[in-house]
Amino acid sequence: MDKTIALITAGGKLDLLSETRSKAALPFAGKFRLIDFTLSNCINSGLENIGVITQYMPYSLREHLGIGKPWDLDRANGGITILQPYRGNPGEDWYIGDAQAVYRNINYIEQKAPEEIILLPGHLVYKMDYQKILKEHRNNEADITIAANNIPYADASHFSTLDFDQNNKLTAIKQEEEPAKNVVSMGIFVFNKNILVDTLRKYCSQGAVDFHSEIIPDLISENKNIYISRFEGYWRDIRSVKSYWEASIETTENLPEINLYDQNWPVYTRSEEMPPAKFGAKSCSTKSLVANGAVVNGRVEDSVIAPGVLIEEGVLVKNSIILNNCTIRKNAMVNKTIIDKNVEIKENTQIGSGSDFTINSDSESRLENGLNLIAKDIIIAADLKINRNCRIKKDINLGDFENNEIPSGTTVE
Repeated sequence: MDKTIALITAGGKLDLLSETRSKAALPFAGKFRLIDFTLSNCINSGLENIGVITQYMPYSLREHLGIGKPWDLDRANGGITILQPYRGNPGEDWYIGDAQAVYRNINYIEQKAPEEIILLPGHLVYKMDYQKILKEHRNNEADITIAANNIPYADASHFSTLDFDQNNKLTAIKQEEEPAKNVVSMGIFVFNKNILVDTLRKYCSQGAVDFHSEIIPDLISENKNIYISRFEGYWRDIRSVKSYWEASIETTENLPEINLYDQNWPVYTRSEEMPPAKFGAKSCSTKSLVANGAVVNGRVEDSVIAPGVLIEEGVLVKNSIILNNCTIRKNAMVNKTIIDKNVEIKENTQIGSGSDFTINSDSESRLENGLNLIAKDIIIAADLKINRNCRIKKDINLGDFENNEIPSGTTVE
């Protein structure tokens, strides 16, 4: 049996972007999916026995993973196992939190009988050698080790902050509106197998669903040996539409913090067979990622263009993420917008303009920084103006709005 197995939790929602896929299956940086980073970290770290716990909208993720061939996980012993969701015993509902998701798959853990389990979220963007945290876990003779990262104080309220002593032993885990610390949990845990199984049976059978808020605080009070392992590299938790946009745009920098071209730590993915990207005679692309199969005849600035996108003459795309097989017709303008797959923007339409930043509070995303979000498989008519912080969930035709203008902060559904 392998000494260590990895369990990846691959559920989660992200507003309109997750209406037909889980967050872990969301495209990223042109050609990847979010889960590719965690899977590639596993392979590059020498972990080859991996379970992927799915639940919400799993089809796209299952199709992407297949039998694990792009990650060299199509093997008889070990490899990748897709752990399908189920409702369990009578009265049990679908998974609610990460702890409950692992608890429902406790039979898989016992069957594999590892010494350690590393629990990994499937929606993080980072490159991490898991052997470091595993080595520290063993050297400390820890029951549990939590990966930790320093982040700006302004962002720390969105995470669980960690208090620890001079030996990195955890003394408290907190979720505060105004935290005094900025060392936070990355959502990555190493558990000794017996500790994990016993903990899940004790707490989840009583209704606990979350490690951070319900289980770890009690284990600290029980004086379990819980340590932190510091990670100093690039790490982004894609927990919101805003963080997805920010992390995506960061990849377009001249020297991005995360190196997608590092042959010593490659990011593997399942690639579509498509021709090279093509740039027309009047095209211009600056500080952008343009994937295979894209055809650019307009201007692209500070943007991510996915496979199969067509950008016609006279178009300006800036600070935007355009996902697979979208078409942007002549003389349109798209600014600070995420457009999901298979969308057509007709001629002369302007998206993301004006000085009105009225907040859109129609979803958990709470669009407020001028970012627009357009769902997949829709058509937006010609000669429209869509201002800022808008969520578009259905086709828009001429005449649907007064003066053919959609005010900032609007949701169209």
